[in-house]
Amino acid sequence: MLKMTLLALIAISFIPITSAFAEGTIQLSTDQDTIAPRDTVLVYGTINGMTEWVPMNVEVLAPDGEVVFSYNVLFDENGDFIRLIHPPLPSFKIGTYTVVASHVDVANSQRIQFTVAGDSLVKGTVPAPGTGDRKIYSVLEISAEALEGSDTITITGTAVSRDTDVTFSVHSPSGNLVSVEQISPNANGDFTVEIKTGGPLWTEDGVYTVTANQGIASEFEDSVEVEIVKGRVIPEFGTIAAMVLVVSIVSIIAITAKSRLSVMPRF
Repeated sequence: MLKMTLLALIAISFIPITSAFAEGTIQLSTDQDTIAPRDTVLVYGTINGMTEWVPMNVEVLAPDGEVVFSYNVLFDENGDFIRLIHPPLPSFKIGTYTVVASHVDVANSQRIQFTVAGDSLVKGTVPAPGTGDRKIYSVLEISAEALEGSDTITITGTAVSRDTDVTFSVHSPSGNLVSVEQISPNANGDFTVEIKTGGPLWTEDGVYTVTANQGIASEFEDSVEVEIVKGRVIPEFGTIAAMVLVVSIVSIIAITAKSRLSVMPRF
């Protein structure tokens, strides 16, 4: 009996152990190789072969090896993910940082590096993740909608960063600040805010500028213009021109008819 038990244990010891890791892979990229100490860094990529509800781990290592950030990053049904990394307070240190992306079901993590040095860089667009043609899309983008004569301006937009509020400021034609709003993007990065016109701050007629800012240093910005008259959004020029034309034609007809009536002979 003892001999059979020993043989069974020996046989079990020679059974090959299957790795707990799946065959998934991670691709990690950034187009911001060099930044200033107070700039942000956008990292993006694709993970293959994983279930969508298990997040990745993204760590940011300082030049001395210290872990300055550790994020749980979700990815969509295509495996695409994106993360905007803000500088730690007061700023990044000068040197080379390492970003490490890993997943519990992937054997090998992926690393990329960026260097902190120099002045602020202008970053208006970034490459879309998971696209071979390096498609470019805006980091922050807004548009305005309003009905003719309305006292409400609806601002809609999209932001890459989903965990940072978007601040809206409205300036009059002369540059005075008339309104400030703030809103958080949803899980898809979309947002909508309504701005009311009218009142003592909207008495100046002309083009008002709505500006959206996002980021610790408000480094991402976009703006739209809306023309206001007497506190209301003005109608389209074509509508006004058509109304003036109709009134002019009616007036001419009325004057002509009156003139003809006045010269008719009496019998």
